[in-house]
Amino acid sequence: MKVLVVNGPNLNMLGKRDKNIYGNFSHEDLVKMIEDWGRKNDVEVEVFQSNHEGEILDRLHRLDFDGLVINPGAFTHYSYAIRDALEIVKVPKVEVHISNIHRREEFRRRSVTAEVCDGQISGLGVYGYLLALEYIKKKLEELT
Repeated sequence: MKVLVVNGPNLNMLGKRDKNIYGNFSHEDLVKMIEDWGRKNDVEVEVFQSNHEGEILDRLHRLDFDGLVINPGAFTHYSYAIRDALEIVKVPKVEVHISNIHRREEFRRRSVTAEVCDGQISGLGVYGYLLALEYIKKKLEELT
């Protein structure tokens, strides 16, 4: 079982961004937390981060994973290319946001990508990733 975790633009700047919104975790801390979860749950996880839409598309197009957690960052609100790629990916998938996008600026409240995911987790900090991973693990176990 392999789960791909994709982090979009500016998520490499965690720990340096507004800590009131994004918390104190660095991207490296987030990767370690996800990898630790994978080891404890006997799930192979790969964390991929890019600030470039095309690189995210290329990674999704490889289709070499069984489940997907994606935080598209700002691409959430306008990337129909990522939305279409997510629609092609026929695996359990969850969109995650560290902040509660529904309590932020109006433009952040609309996700064009969530509608092609199984669900969306927003506002639970980095722990939203763990909840998404748990869901995907359970879903994949049900399918086997």
